[in-house]
Amino acid sequence: MPLRCGIIGLSGSGKTSLFNCISTNRAEVHKAAFTATKSNLGTMNVPDPRLQMIDKFIHSAKIVPTTIEMVDIPGLSKGGSHTEGNRFLSDIRGVDALIHVLRCFDAPNLPHIEGSVDPVRDKEIVDLELQIRDLESVEKKMQRMDKVARGGDKDAKKCVDILQAYKNHLESFQPARTAPVYEEEKKFVSDLFLLSEKPVLYVCNVDDRSAITGNAYSQRFTEAVKTEGAEVIMIAGKLEAEIAELEQEEDRQVFLSDAGLTEPGINRLVRAAYQLLDLQTFFTAGPKEVRAWTIRNGMNAPQAAGVIHSDLERGFIRAEVMKFRDFIELGSEHACREKGKLLIEGKNYTVEDGDIIHIRFNV
Repeated sequence: MPLRCGIIGLSGSGKTSLFNCISTNRAEVHKAAFTATKSNLGTMNVPDPRLQMIDKFIHSAKIVPTTIEMVDIPGLSKGGSHTEGNRFLSDIRGVDALIHVLRCFDAPNLPHIEGSVDPVRDKEIVDLELQIRDLESVEKKMQRMDKVARGGDKDAKKCVDILQAYKNHLESFQPARTAPVYEEEKKFVSDLFLLSEKPVLYVCNVDDRSAITGNAYSQRFTEAVKTEGAEVIMIAGKLEAEIAELEQEEDRQVFLSDAGLTEPGINRLVRAAYQLLDLQTFFTAGPKEVRAWTIRNGMNAPQAAGVIHSDLERGFIRAEVMKFRDFIELGSEHACREKGKLLIEGKNYTVEDGDIIHIRFNV
């Protein structure tokens, strides 16, 4: 169950450079606005040092991290429903969350498409484009359901009422995620995959010198969105791109140290995305591989088994569970078993972050 994020932002915000830093696939960075012809698709390996710590005792044939799928759509523009970026907005309907990249740096050789650097204004432009697209979707469904409602269908009438609430909200320049509806009423718009309903993480793309503390642009933006409750991350895109080009881990650490950083900004981005979507990681470990798996917080053991393979969930018998800390302290599955730290759990067990699990099943 890979996490899927859509990267959005105005043309020239640096979002494709960020995509190249975190994705195993490389995309062409265009210096001219609106020259991209397709969305970029890629996968990122999620860094988790616990994998290497587990493998020190397992010595498996390979280490397999969990992944994040990324969709980077072409740059958006103000009122640009005819431009490439805005046409490709539909490419992110299936993502779990949005990573909204804001330009917070000056670059005379890269003029801003709006004539000046202003991340607050840029956010409002992108928000409006998402809301316009959502409003179109809501109105189209309202027309369909209204015909059914006039025939006396009560569920259709309820659906029209909920759609009207979303329509009023969007027309007030508010995102669908804050629409005044109850949680159970959201089912009436679930098939629309509304863009502005998705949780959002803001990334302020700052200059190299501002990678740690941010700058005046990012500070103003953070102040402007503080009532949203969304997380804002500072990343120096140009610096991250230079780090990503280095092949040796030792070279990367030296580069980070010189920049006053302890880790790449993209690592913070991944953790923030996990927190945004209430995700956690469990592990499987054996001679063939040590592997990380992503699940939703609160999943039980059979559901977690199903992330590995549907047969494991269907034929689930029990889960043999070791806590990560216990395994590292004791050094082996045998030692955990001897010390009573290997737990036998049934179908009602709620998997916790860092659990090392072996699934017993029969199909």
